[in-house]
Amino acid sequence: MRAWATGIWAAALILQFAIVPANAGPTLLFEPSTGKILYAEDVDDLWHPASLTKIMTAYIAFEAIKEGKLHLDDKISCSLRATLQPPSKAGIQVGNTLTVEQALQAVIVKSANDVTVMLAEAISGSEAAFVDRMNATAKRLGMTRTHFVNTNGLPEPDLVTTARDLGKLARAVITEYPQYASYWSMPAMHIGKRRLGSHNALLRTFPGADGLKTGFTCDSGYNVIASASRDGRRLLAVVLGETSGNERAIRSASLLEYGFQNYDWKQLFNTTNLDTLPVDPSAKGITSVRDTVAAWSCRPPKQSKSGTTARHKRRQPKATAAKSKTAAKKGNEASESPPPVKGAEAAIAPQPQAGATAKTPKSAQAISP
Repeated sequence: MRAWATGIWAAALILQFAIVPANAGPTLLFEPSTGKILYAEDVDDLWHPASLTKIMTAYIAFEAIKEGKLHLDDKISCSLRATLQPPSKAGIQVGNTLTVEQALQAVIVKSANDVTVMLAEAISGSEAAFVDRMNATAKRLGMTRTHFVNTNGLPEPDLVTTARDLGKLARAVITEYPQYASYWSMPAMHIGKRRLGSHNALLRTFPGADGLKTGFTCDSGYNVIASASRDGRRLLAVVLGETSGNERAIRSASLLEYGFQNYDWKQLFNTTNLDTLPVDPSAKGITSVRDTVAAWSCRPPKQSKSGTTARHKRRQPKATAAKSKTAAKKGNEASESPPPVKGAEAAIAPQPQAGATAKTPKSAQAISP
């Protein structure tokens, strides 16, 4: 296992210096303590957040605890509505309970769709009322292009966000509630005798990885907000729309490694942050990457000549055909395999003057001194 992890990390370092075509979704690399952006690509394009939605659910739960409306050892009950949520879920039965701490861990680690509804009902009385609070909170945090319609990120046409907005949310949750940092870095949690593992491969493979959250739906692809810390410095990478869990992990690892290797004194003169980066006037509306993801559940059945249905065989992109054969489970989280990079163009992007932006392929903005 250790040799495999080391190999993956080494591959990311090698790919850091290779020219790789930019053909996936929005990407962002920044420092949460200052908000400084080290790399940005299509950060204002609309995207379905999938299970990254749960970061907002957890943020509001942390708020409720701070307000004294909820306590970690309080028990919350599972309703019929919660049990009807599709996977990924914890599988709690109607009337059974979890402590608030267990519920938060199940949401963050397992990405349990049923447990987000349990938390919402405990905090706001109903999921609908909780969603209203999610949208009000997003507005307060400056997430100007985000709209929530549920607590867990299950597919809905009007559930949208951007890489920039997700960066603002991730920054808020880790800077305002550092006491819950261990939840985001847990490789697994337990409910009774059941072990529920994390989908975040970087927690097992990338030196310094300490969070945050993954997400997947057919239309949004494989997404992650990845956090890592080294020598007292923490960086966050937002990667959206990758074709597999493997590609997602390698791209985020490459971006983080690039940030750590290239962060020096010149960043003192970098004034471009999440708020001051100009909004892209050509930002795109919502798109689907369903046709490119390595998940059999995203392929419609193909009608055979005999009239029976057969699975449509996916035509895989050449760059990932050899390594994306893992079938995905239906639901909000797929069965996700660990690490690769689409972010190599970040590592070799032209270096502009302090605070300036330079265009690289696919309208990338590499922001460095």
